[in-house]
Amino acid sequence: MHRVSVVGNSGSGKTTVARAISDRLGIPHLELDAIYHQPGWSARPEAEMRRLLTEFVEQDRWVVDGNYTSLGVADLVWPRADTLVWLDLPRRVVMRQVISRTIRRVSTGEELWNGNRERWGNLVDPRPGRNIILWAWTRQAQVRRGYEQRLGDGSWDHLDVIRLGTGGEVRSFLADPDRRADR
Repeated sequence: MHRVSVVGNSGSGKTTVARAISDRLGIPHLELDAIYHQPGWSARPEAEMRRLLTEFVEQDRWVVDGNYTSLGVADLVWPRADTLVWLDLPRRVVMRQVISRTIRRVSTGEELWNGNRERWGNLVDPRPGRNIILWAWTRQAQVRRGYEQRLGDGSWDHLDVIRLGTGGEVRSFLADPDRRADR
């Protein structure tokens, strides 16, 4: 495991898992949200994001976390990756995680990326694009279907796909990320 892509629904724990892999294996980590979300929640231009990501994955060893399928991120990351960790947790687990994380971030004023912070108003905003909790709820099935289709087409057979569907599987994997059990 030298080049790892960590994917999953919002709130599934992608960054937490990617950081743990990075720390355990001593390899660089890139959180896609950190390069996408610029000050004031503005989006980094697509061409610039793709350039930064391409430069990062040219390294010999790395961990990248995030989806950004609309920007074709998988087409940049997956050809170079040797491992795909897919956090495919049940909705109830994702929702518990995203709700507690969001409330903690709002309460503490935690800076996320480039000066951006979660806002109380976002918790009650009815638009999923502005409310991460609604985004996670509404995207769960779509994210699962999308990865099942993409991974089922045979194009990515070179990847060691590690699909983690429970908190116990995630903890077991993180205890020994190099272990190759049946998945």
